Amino acid sequence: MHSVEEPGQAQQGAEGVYDAFSALLAEQAGFEALYLSGASIAYTRLGHSDVGLTTFTEVCDTLAHITERVRTPVIVDADTGFGNVLNVQRAVAGLERTGAAMIQLEDQGFPKRCGHLDGKTVVPVAEMQGKLRAALDARRSADTLILARTDALAVEGWDAAMDRAEAYLACGVDALFIEALRTPEQLARAARQFAGRVPLLANMVEGGKTPITPADELGRMGFRIVIFPGGTVRALAHAMQGYFASLRSHQTTEPWRGAMLDFDGLNAVIGTPELLALGKRYEG
Repeated sequence: MHSVEEPGQAQQGAEGVYDAFSALLAEQAGFEALYLSGASIAYTRLGHSDVGLTTFTEVCDTLAHITERVRTPVIVDADTGFGNVLNVQRAVAGLERTGAAMIQLEDQGFPKRCGHLDGKTVVPVAEMQGKLRAALDARRSADTLILARTDALAVEGWDAAMDRAEAYLACGVDALFIEALRTPEQLARAARQFAGRVPLLANMVEGGKTPITPADELGRMGFRIVIFPGGTVRALAHAMQGYFASLRSHQTTEPWRGAMLDFDGLNAVIGTPELLALGKRYEG
């Protein structure tokens, strides 16, 4: 079982991925942890927003392809646990079995939505505490880490969000995630309260509620994990829009060739020569 390292400072972020191919490219780029974003699964598999449409089986299936292909530890966004405490336990057991290094659970009501969208709701504190205790009991190995996320800041305000984070920490979770901190001052205040006691996660969303801050700077504040969950898909969407517009206009890929891998280049990235050589070892 992989585990997510807990260095004193976050020297680089956990890059957001959505399938085995994006995970492979992130691993090749040298990232030490990956973040399987529920939002990115919704964007790429469903073509929809992050509004609670993604299911446990879709997340687990995606994770299986990733952990089959790469060895880098994966933090998995398990949303609300996909239901009640029994659903949470099924999700934790399944994701752990499939290779998750850390499993994130949030306190939103259903249907949940992206943490940087307006109109969120949160469940009662006691309900979320029950889910977290259920998650901790369901894992087979203490090396499988449980990350508690609260979305209460946007719904109930600062004090309630801090109280929830304290209540979740008291359950024995391995890391905390206070979603959608809105200012540098809020980032610093959260770090002062929690970073000395538990690994704290910061979420960087381009155009979201939290100011974009480099991972090393957040590390100096005390954040040990910094995720960039949807940046990959936003970069991909921008590139694909340009590619499709060019292809439709020019009826050839030639103007785009400088921004593309060619056939051999892509095969080198995904390891086609090595795969074919492996197959030859077993030929009669």
